[in-house]
Amino acid sequence: MASIKTILRKTSLRNGKYPVLLRVTKDRKSKFFGTPFEANLNEWDSKLGRFNKKFTQQLKSNRLIGKFEDRALEVISELEMNQDFYTLNDFERKFRIQSNPEASNIFSFWQEQIDEFKAAGRMSNAAIYHHTKNSMQKFAKQKSLHFYEVTPTFLDKYEVYLRNKGGTGGGIGVKMRAIRAIFNVAIKRGIIDEKFYPFKHYKISKLKGKAIKKALNIEEVHNLQNLDLSDKPHLINSRNYFIFSFYTRGMNFADMMRLKWSNVSGDRIHYTRAKTKGNFIIKIMPPVKEILDYYRKTKRPYIFPILLRENLTPTQLNDRKRKTLSKFNKDLKELASLAGIDKPLTSYVARHSFANCLKQKGAGTDIISESLGHQDVKTTKVYLKELDTAILDEASELLLQGNI
Repeated sequence: MASIKTILRKTSLRNGKYPVLLRVTKDRKSKFFGTPFEANLNEWDSKLGRFNKKFTQQLKSNRLIGKFEDRALEVISELEMNQDFYTLNDFERKFRIQSNPEASNIFSFWQEQIDEFKAAGRMSNAAIYHHTKNSMQKFAKQKSLHFYEVTPTFLDKYEVYLRNKGGTGGGIGVKMRAIRAIFNVAIKRGIIDEKFYPFKHYKISKLKGKAIKKALNIEEVHNLQNLDLSDKPHLINSRNYFIFSFYTRGMNFADMMRLKWSNVSGDRIHYTRAKTKGNFIIKIMPPVKEILDYYRKTKRPYIFPILLRENLTPTQLNDRKRKTLSKFNKDLKELASLAGIDKPLTSYVARHSFANCLKQKGAGTDIISESLGHQDVKTTKVYLKELDTAILDEASELLLQGNI
């Protein structure tokens, strides 16, 4: 059981007075918390932890001290009821939030999360959180908003606001998931109580993107792979990136960008996926070996000519990724036209195509799930279901050709 007492600090201020502090002790360790008060030694009763009659406004000030102590006891009682074990740091976190309303400002905490992402080099997450925070501030029309004000009704109205701005289900879902993540971290860190969690009633699952995943079949992949680009050398790198991604289980562009020759060992590629931190060991198949041989003549540490030097800052890495990925997707449109592929071709289609082709060859969902690095097979089932929709649409077109 923690104990509390209001005391005078032993060291005086410049004016000769002593600050009044709230001391909280647990397991023979103490933490001290400031109050708005200070006093001379002769104005303080150290046994009672209160101002004596010599202090101006003694009664009013003592009542305020009592409120500080009551608040501290309330936090201690709540911690002891809800946690088998708690520390003074747990107490401090809860007590400061109750003492400082700004601590429950969702936008202040949100910015802390953005700064943490940037410090960790997770620039994509930082960008999503930044854009969502700005969007919600514009909707709320205020710079300060407390967690308890973000209710299911608030989120419903925010969703309507986003739709009126042209937002789609998928785009709105990204923002709502960012808000949900902010709440989850705030609850985990003891910033807010779980009773303020709005996502028990507001369901993000209803916000499903309408875009159907597009995928190539193996014949289309081969058409792209066998293109003669002797008169279009500006497309060689982009074709290589797509084919390499397809034959390395849909490797993400961000991971390809960071891939070094040190990741290649014998007939295997070893790497850690940036998004999930999962470790992958990929067997080097002939198309991949051909691409590796094409770039092996260079003396760069990175396999692909995307990152041209090492030790880039997270911001520089993100800028380089964005610029190169934009050119890659632009080149893929031209490559699709040359290969006779009448489908929107983007960098992520390589991953969709890998899953689609595995399924067409009869691979089980569990195998496809592990190959893609999904942490839950349910994710893979949703993934494949969306691909099935696109395949069924194409099959239905046979009715127009009389080929049934």
